Amino acid sequence: MRLSLKLLAVLVAGTMLGLLATWLAVFRFPPGRISDGPWQANPEAATAQSDAYRRAIAAVHGLFAMSRAGAVYYTATTDSEGRALTGRCRYKVEGPAPDARWWSITAYGPDDYLIANHTGRYSVTKQQAAADARGNIAVLVGGTSGGNNLIPLGTGRFSLSLRLYNPGPEFIADPAAGALPALLRVACP
Repeated sequence: MRLSLKLLAVLVAGTMLGLLATWLAVFRFPPGRISDGPWQANPEAATAQSDAYRRAIAAVHGLFAMSRAGAVYYTATTDSEGRALTGRCRYKVEGPAPDARWWSITAYGPDDYLIANHTGRYSVTKQQAAADARGNIAVLVGGTSGGNNLIPLGTGRFSLSLRLYNPGPEFIADPAAGALPALLRVACP
């Protein structure tokens, strides 16, 4: 009887330790993560050469992710100053328009789903956020005014995804070196 209880305790402890290690690797400290300002990417998550942890990351956060030659996916959970993103504040994604045939910026809740809002607008695309004469864009995140350049939010924590489809050669060669816009906190009560 004591031997079976010891075996059960070892099995439970081993399972818990394995689940904790997997959770840490997939959600908290994923391998291969690169940063470009507040934007983070895991460019090897959706390749045939990916290890089990990177495949798990793609399954949780980017189920239909394409390879780096077709698309590069960035996520921001903090602003450019390192402060956590919260729906109580208003932000501006401002800077050079990403070099890609098509791009979008989308807000997601903590559950990795779109944030319900009264306008039914969940993202801003390359066509909506026309670049100025210098090639810069300005997308507003949060608040109630901003026209087609506004992504409305709820009040809780959120993340932003920046997707580059058919990215320029600098993003394919090194996703951490491409010019990406800043994520600035504009107002916060």
